[in-house]
Amino acid sequence: MTDWKEIELREICSNISYGYTASANIAPVGPKFLRITDISKGRINWETVPYCKISIKDSVKYKLEIGDIVIARTGATTGYNTIIKNEVDAVFASYLIRYKVDKEIAEPFFVGYVLQSNRFQDYVDAIAGGSAQPGANAQQFADFEFLLPTLPEQFQIASILSSLDNKIDLLHRQNKTLEQLAETMFRQWFVEETEESWETKKVKDVCTTISKGTTPTTLGKQFKEIGINFIKAESLTDEGGFISEKFAFIDNETDELLRRSRIQKEDILITIAGTIGRIAHVTEDVLPANTNQAIGFMRANKEIITPYFIYCLFKTSEIRNDFEGRVIHAVQPNLSLGEIGDIEFKMPPKEKLEYGMHELSHLFNKKEKNTNQIRTLTQLRDTLLPKLMSGEVRVKIN
Repeated sequence: MTDWKEIELREICSNISYGYTASANIAPVGPKFLRITDISKGRINWETVPYCKISIKDSVKYKLEIGDIVIARTGATTGYNTIIKNEVDAVFASYLIRYKVDKEIAEPFFVGYVLQSNRFQDYVDAIAGGSAQPGANAQQFADFEFLLPTLPEQFQIASILSSLDNKIDLLHRQNKTLEQLAETMFRQWFVEETEESWETKKVKDVCTTISKGTTPTTLGKQFKEIGINFIKAESLTDEGGFISEKFAFIDNETDELLRRSRIQKEDILITIAGTIGRIAHVTEDVLPANTNQAIGFMRANKEIITPYFIYCLFKTSEIRNDFEGRVIHAVQPNLSLGEIGDIEFKMPPKEKLEYGMHELSHLFNKKEKNTNQIRTLTQLRDTLLPKLMSGEVRVKIN
């Protein structure tokens, strides 16, 4: 380890700067505008990143390039960070800080992995925690110390971890494609080809359960640091997935008190308060889990229909438009369980229904296998990362 040295982040950066202040714009005017909320699990879905109006001079100043590292500097996500992996016309927002790594001293992707480590997160917790509004500035992050091996070893470590991340990214893209294909097939078979002779059904006719959860604090119970997953509205993505970093946790005693709202595999979740209509399909990897009153859950009667049918049904534009008409505008928008159960759809004939459900099941089963593989690869990466960063595991230099 004599060839490794302890350094501060600032020592290997050629530039450290705060982002651009502007309003995000959905319309494609100007470059992409990367914000704290666009960073999830160290990844960026550029398709959902908005745009911003910016002068040519400022666009040059704030332009993101491959190898740039951005770190969130305020709020609950203080310390969240990611490295820019693709050539994208994008600038970064003011609540992000950009660190440009001097490539003659360090490999940017190695440094990016250092900042994904628990050591960095512990450092962030120490400097930013303990206040009502966590936060840190550029110089505080720049004070972070870590071990820096030789450049060849940095490249090799980054290559090993990147190969795992590339496989994970590929599986994520495959899952997105599978999801889109399922939604397209469902729409063609069960919406566009609907016939007047098909029987009208309500969602409550094909579910054994339509319910919602309870907040533990109403029972005098508090959330825990670790334990059983407690899913909240912000835990669901707009794309139909989960954000595990936004799960809360409860203990076994609280889960027993809330056993009525325990989530089961293949339940369909829907946000019914605040942001209405986010949908998620529960897979094995999020269990055991419970939920609160902002989440409704539907349990399909599998003798009649599959959960995938309900999931795809609730992803259609027709149902989403139906939500808007049913939302009750009180202190905050909300959707009642009765309103969910009363949503109508056309039930196709048995033969067509069974064929469609079989095809949908095939796609979602493949998606779940990918999800399990993502979890395995992520665990492997997370196990290797601290060992490679500390020198506990050394790599062979080619």
